[in-house]
Amino acid sequence: MMLKLVAVSLFLFIAINYGDGQQRKSALSLGERVQHLSEMANKRAVLKFNSNKFREYIRVQPKNYSMIVMFTALAPHRQCVVCHHASDEFTIVANSFRYSQVYSNKLFFVLIDFDDGSDIFQMYKLNTAPIFIHIPPKGKLKPQDNMDIQRVGFSAEAIAKWIAERTDVQIRVFRPPNYSGTVALVVLFTLVAGFLYLRRNNLDFLYNKTMWATGAVFFCLTMISGQMWNHIRGPPFVHRGRDNEVAYIHSSSHSQFVLETYIIMVLNAAIVFGMVLLTESGKKGDPWKRKMFAVTGLILVTVFFSLLLS
Repeated sequence: MMLKLVAVSLFLFIAINYGDGQQRKSALSLGERVQHLSEMANKRAVLKFNSNKFREYIRVQPKNYSMIVMFTALAPHRQCVVCHHASDEFTIVANSFRYSQVYSNKLFFVLIDFDDGSDIFQMYKLNTAPIFIHIPPKGKLKPQDNMDIQRVGFSAEAIAKWIAERTDVQIRVFRPPNYSGTVALVVLFTLVAGFLYLRRNNLDFLYNKTMWATGAVFFCLTMISGQMWNHIRGPPFVHRGRDNEVAYIHSSSHSQFVLETYIIMVLNAAIVFGMVLLTESGKKGDPWKRKMFAVTGLILVTVFFSLLLS
């Protein structure tokens, strides 16, 4: 009986030590991890990690490199339109760093999709996407390590500026050439020039005050509704929440959706139209028509200005 007990104890001792030895053998050293990360970064500027790679390269200690991690949900069934826009901007920053003079193995860009690492989302208590987090070498996060995209947006320039604040790595953003704007301007100029050439014998419409006033009002409505903000920040058209609920109005006063700008434009247009009717009601003419203009204009201004304030 004593011999059996000694044999079992010896077997357990050997098994435990063998397992610890295998675990120590399988764990990568710091140099090996940096080498593997550098090799992967040479192939792709943005590294796609799952839960296993996260534990192997990010959560492990010690490490002498920083990680810029984008948590996202790019699967089609997630229907996260903003995630695709943010991913494109994130890739631009990663490529700019990869081909810059400040490139080194002290900074890596990582993308973690919800479907590949839902447990990581739970660990960081993330319930939305996209999210940008800087994970420093020591792994201890500060509030500034979570990028506030609601305030600064997620353009490549904003991401690069945030990275510089967290890591002191100055990344100059190089965007790929985009000639769509130039082509659109050339086509528009050609159409306008062709139209003026066809109407060269009758250009009285250029002196039409109503046409120029309508164009000016439309331009003002476009600017005050937030179209320029959309062009700079690139927000999503709408937002789809975790329960598949669609939000048309942003909950924060520092951001907005594309559809929200269209709603604001319609409200402002209705108010302007009401003011025009009120102005027209003051001119001489048919009393009944003037009365209809006044009543309709007053209703439009009152109702839609109230909606705008709310």
